[in-house]
Amino acid sequence: MEKELIKLQHLSKSFDGELILDDLELTIHENEFVTLLGPSGCGKTTTLRLIGGFETPDSGRIIFDGADITDLPPNERRLNTVFQKYALFGHMSIAENIAFGLKISKKSKAYIQDKIKYALKLVNLDGFEKRSVDSLSGGQQQRIAIVRALAMNPEGMLFDEPTSALDPEMVGEVLNVMSELAREHMTMVVVTHEMGFAKEVATRVMFMDGGHFVEEAPPAEFFGKPKNERLKAFLSKVL
Repeated sequence: MEKELIKLQHLSKSFDGELILDDLELTIHENEFVTLLGPSGCGKTTTLRLIGGFETPDSGRIIFDGADITDLPPNERRLNTVFQKYALFGHMSIAENIAFGLKISKKSKAYIQDKIKYALKLVNLDGFEKRSVDSLSGGQQQRIAIVRALAMNPEGMLFDEPTSALDPEMVGEVLNVMSELAREHMTMVVVTHEMGFAKEVATRVMFMDGGHFVEEAPPAEFFGKPKNERLKAFLSKVL
């Protein structure tokens, strides 16, 4: 078994008096691809935002590689997040978008240029350095958002429904990049509604309902032999 990389300990979170996560516990091992599934409002995105540092729990701790990161801001975590919306800087070129975090980290110009070239090659967008964000399709923009996050050499990647804002024909472009990351054993936690992708690529699928994890299993067992009645009902509607 790979080492424990991310550990959520008794996390609770409320918004405007409504309890979203209730004493949540989760352990993710290095090189795992964990997919979070569940109905809207069950707490999936909140869980991801807590891991990424974009929300602070009301109680509980977040441990990363043995260290307590509960109170660390996102930029100080060895994790990067890709959101539903591409969150690219419209006033910057593609190269400038990829280089943004690297410049803040005071990387050398040569290092940054190498990273830009590698990133664009990874997503089959060689030669796009000077292009504007607005000139790209939605799928291309999301691929740039992914490699911008990867350029910072994170030890884990978080994806919050990265294909939900895309036209259907563009979804495959993004899923292909994520599949390649899985083959390279990047640790990933993914909120998605792409069931086929979860079946094929995830190492573990977890079902959330009412702020809890109610069932988890490898994809074949999760989709083929669900035990929880709530999960059975959910799958009957989405498969």
